[in-house]
Amino acid sequence: MDKGPFSVEWLAQSSRGSAREAPAPGAPPSPGDLGAPRPREPPRSSSPERGAEAGAGRPRTKFSSAQLQELERSFREQRYIGASEKRRLAATLGLSQSQIKTWFQNRRMKFKRQTQDAR
Repeated sequence: MDKGPFSVEWLAQSSRGSAREAPAPGAPPSPGDLGAPRPREPPRSSSPERGAEAGAGRPRTKFSSAQLQELERSFREQRYIGASEKRRLAATLGLSQSQIKTWFQNRRMKFKRQTQDAR
């Protein structure tokens, strides 16, 4: 098939606003051409064995029993935590406010699953 001035490559480049002369027949494609192969990233896995070695971020927080008791007590009083209560719990328990926020989000999801399973 002849790559004339209206080849697929030429049309693709012209639609991107970088219309150039079509390459001479038999000329190797430039790296910016659509037909040039590009290296692909391996698919990402969400398996638990990836762990910290893959830069998955912060390691899982292991809450002490005292921390869990206080978090559960606070959750029983109110499922959604306010800013002042979040600051108080973070200071009292030695955790960050984002850890408190995440714990409450996870606990609400656990509560939702439990109530749905009970029906």
